[in-house]
Amino acid sequence: MNADRIWRTVFSGLCGSAAHSGLMLLKSHMGWLPSFQPYHELQQALSQLFGSFVNPLVPWALSFVNGSVVLGFLFGYAYRWLPGKAGAVKGFVFGVFGWMVMGLVFFPLLGRGLFATGAGLGFQPAAFSLLMVLTYSVIMGIIYSTLNPGGPTGQVHR
Repeated sequence: MNADRIWRTVFSGLCGSAAHSGLMLLKSHMGWLPSFQPYHELQQALSQLFGSFVNPLVPWALSFVNGSVVLGFLFGYAYRWLPGKAGAVKGFVFGVFGWMVMGLVFFPLLGRGLFATGAGLGFQPAAFSLLMVLTYSVIMGIIYSTLNPGGPTGQVHR
């Protein structure tokens, strides 16, 4: 992968992460699901794991780096195999897979059960986490496809 493709991939992930962060700020400002705080719960889990206080910025930074770099590169690699022709559709599919992993692995690791059903809020945390992930992944897909009009190989598909 050349430097030009690297910055496009990272920038796409960065845009998705910025959109996700904006949604989380809106959630906080509007008071939506106040007892569903995945970043705070991650902070608590990290504090228990390391045996000391973990700054609240750490879970946010981990999420931002993960979304901007790790998932950005994973999306760039998987782009050609994801169904759909539009970047938004590919981002949507990528997001649904990510949401499934979050619901089946991440939330249970935090002690919230499958899809955060253990939060005592019914299906609301699962629905909001889907919105969180799709906000990230659809924006990333749109930006990625805009910056890479020929797809991951640079060849224009007709």
